[in-house]
Amino acid sequence: MCYKKGDKNIIGTELVPCSLDPITGFYRDGYCKSFDNDPGQHTVCAKLTTKFLMFSKELGNDLITPRPEYQFLGLKEGDAWCLCADRWLEAFSYNVAPNIYIEATHISFLEKIEFEKIKNYFVEFKNAN
Repeated sequence: MCYKKGDKNIIGTELVPCSLDPITGFYRDGYCKSFDNDPGQHTVCAKLTTKFLMFSKELGNDLITPRPEYQFLGLKEGDAWCLCADRWLEAFSYNVAPNIYIEATHISFLEKIEFEKIKNYFVEFKNAN
């Protein structure tokens, strides 16, 4: 795993895994962590919606269609997934941003948006599946 103990989430507590099924994160270790070599900064743990998935597909990032060659089964509404911070912000600007699991969203996301602006998107986190 590429997770370092001590990484924080957006409420300042220890970062927890976003999802293990489907396995998510830049390194597919379950964590929405910030890495220098991750140009997308997959730091937002989101509860996916069909509306967001269709928005993302329209912009060229199809997260719905299975891609067996990458061991990717495709995503559906309700799945937890690490999103690129900028894609979440783009969806936010179009009013299609999915809700956020705060315990599993990396603190670096707050470098891009104020905490107060995202409070209405917080949902209760259930342990990584």
